[in-house]
Amino acid sequence: MSEELSTSVITDDRPAQVHPMAVVDSRAQLANGVVIGPGAVIGPEVSIGANTWIGPNVVLDGLLRIGAHNRIYPGACLGQEPQDLKYKGAQTEVVIGNHNTIRECVTINRATDEGEQTRIGDNNLLMAYCHLGHNCLLGNNIVMSNGIQVAGHVLIEDRAVIGGCLGIHQFVHIGGMAMVGGMTRVDRDVPPYCLVEGHPGRVRGLNRVGLRRQGLHRLEGGQEFKQLQEIWSLLYRSDHVISDGLNLARQQALLPAANHLCTFLEGSLSTGRRGPMPPPSSR
Repeated sequence: MSEELSTSVITDDRPAQVHPMAVVDSRAQLANGVVIGPGAVIGPEVSIGANTWIGPNVVLDGLLRIGAHNRIYPGACLGQEPQDLKYKGAQTEVVIGNHNTIRECVTINRATDEGEQTRIGDNNLLMAYCHLGHNCLLGNNIVMSNGIQVAGHVLIEDRAVIGGCLGIHQFVHIGGMAMVGGMTRVDRDVPPYCLVEGHPGRVRGLNRVGLRRQGLHRLEGGQEFKQLQEIWSLLYRSDHVISDGLNLARQQALLPAANHLCTFLEGSLSTGRRGPMPPPSSR
C-alpha cells in the first residue's frame, strides 16, 4: 500500500484521501484524515468522521454516520437495507461511534421503521464475517469473534465478549461483561457478568476471569465482587426460582454490580422479552 493510503500517516489536518479506483458520491461527507481505499463504494448519504480508514472494496450505503478513528477492512458492507420483509423503504440509519475496528466482510444493516437506528458505540471489535441485523444496539468495548450472526433487535451491553461461529436470536439482550463461549446457541437473554456456553446455551457461572481483568474485585475493597458472587449464588444455585431470588436480593442494599444483575433479570422476566438463560439443570 502506498504512503498516501497508509493508516499510519493519517492526521487530523490532512484532507481526505480517495484512491482513484474508489467510487465516492460527491454528496458524501468526508472529514479530514479519512482514507478511502481502491474499489470502495461510498453512497450520497454517508458521513465519515476524522481519521477513519476505509479499506479496499468496502461498500458504505444508505443513511450511514461513521465517527472518528474507525478502521473498516476489505469487503465490509455497512448501511444496506434491512433483511426484513416488513421493510417498506423507510428512512432509517446506521450510526457507528469512534475507535471501532470492523474486520473483513462484516455486514451491518439499517433499521426497519421510520426514524429508527442500528447503533454501535465506541471501541468495539467486530471480527471477520460478523453480521448485525436491523435495529441492533451495541454499547462500548465489545469483542465479537469471527462469524457471529446477530438477528434483529438484539442489544449487547458494554464489555461483553462473544465467541465465534454462533447465532444470536432476535430480541435477545446480552448483559455487560458477559462471556459467551464459541458455538453457543444464544436464544435467551445472557445475564451480565455471567459465563454462558452450550447448545442450547446455559449459564455456567460468573465470568470471573473477565471481571478480574476489569478490576471489579478491587471495587469497594472487594465487597462489590463478593456481593455479586453471593447474589449470583442466590439466583442460580439456591432452591429458589429466579423471581423469588430477586425478591430476596432486593431486601438488602445492593452495590452497583449486583443491582445491575438484578435489574437486568427483572427486565428479562418481563412481558415481551426472551427470558433469562437458565443454569445447566434446566431444560
